[in-house]
Amino acid sequence: MQAKPQLKIVLCSPRGFCAGVVRAIDTVERALKLYGAPVYVRHEIVHNRYVVDSLRAKGAIFVEELSEIPDTQAPVVFSAHGVPKSVPAEATERNFFSLDATCPLVTKVHREAAIHFKRGREILLIGHSHHPEVVGTVGQLPPGAVTLIETANDAATFTPKDANNLAFVTQTTLSIDDTAEIVALLKQRFPNISGPHKEDICYATTNRQLAVKKVAPVVDALIVVGAPNSSNSQRLREVAEREGCPIAVLAQRASDLDWSKFEGIKSLGITAGASAPEVIVEEIMGAFAARYELNVETVSAAEENEFFPLPRSLRPDAAE
Repeated sequence: MQAKPQLKIVLCSPRGFCAGVVRAIDTVERALKLYGAPVYVRHEIVHNRYVVDSLRAKGAIFVEELSEIPDTQAPVVFSAHGVPKSVPAEATERNFFSLDATCPLVTKVHREAAIHFKRGREILLIGHSHHPEVVGTVGQLPPGAVTLIETANDAATFTPKDANNLAFVTQTTLSIDDTAEIVALLKQRFPNISGPHKEDICYATTNRQLAVKKVAPVVDALIVVGAPNSSNSQRLREVAEREGCPIAVLAQRASDLDWSKFEGIKSLGITAGASAPEVIVEEIMGAFAARYELNVETVSAAEENEFFPLPRSLRPDAAE
C-alpha cells in the first residue's frame, strides 16, 4: 500500500459565519420553532445553498418577492442583506407578520444614507449593482438620490451636482483594497466629501480578508468555501489571487473540487465566506484527508466575539 503524500493545510482564522449571518439563520430557526412551518423568507436568508437547503428542509419557504406569498399569518423574514423601503411597506399593507433579519451593520449604512439625504447631500454608494445589499440601500431613498460607484473609473468620471455637497457610503462586503483606492480617488477629487465615521466595510469582511492576506503568499493553493453569488466570498478569492497565490478557487461543496488543479501541491490554504458553515470546511478537509496525509495549522488575523441579538419579537422575553 502506497503511503499518501503529505499535505500541509493552513486554516484561515477568522473564517465562516459572522454575527450577522448567525443572527439571520437563528431568526428563521427560532420563528420555525415558535410558530411552526411555514416561515416565508424573502430572498436567500444568506448566500449559501447548504444553509438555504437545510432551512427549506425544516419548513422555510424562500421567495424572491412578497407577491409570491399567499395571504398568511405565517412569519415573513427579510434576509440579512437588507431590503428597499418598499418591501416592509408592502408587508404592512398585506398585514404580514414580518421579521427583519437585516444585519445591523447593513442597517447602519441605511441610517448613514438617510442622514446624508436629510442634510441635502448627493449620495454615492460604492458597491456592486444588482447585489441585494446594494438594491436595499439604494431603496432606502427616493429614486435618483443615490449614484452607484462600482469601479475606480466610475469614481474618476463621476460629475456631481455640487462638489461641496457630497457624501459616500459603501456596501459592507467589498474588497478593502479596491474600496480604499476608490475612496482615495473621491477624496482627492472632492476634498469636502462626507464619509462614514468608521468605514462601512464590516469587521467580518475585513478580518477574513486580512487572514487570507497572511496565508495566500505561503501556500500553493487556496480554497474559499462559499457561493458564487456571495460578494464577500468572491472578494476572498480575489484577495488570494492578488497576494500571489497560484491557485485560488471558490467551492460550495467538496463535490465541486476539480482535483486536477491540486496535483502536486504541498500546501493548501482554506477559508470560508461569512455565510459558509464550518461543516463544509470539514467536508472539504475530509476529501483531502482521503488523498493526503494532512497536517493542519491555523493562522489567525483577528479575534472575533461580536454578537447581535435576535429581532425583538423573537427574544425569549418578548413572549411574556
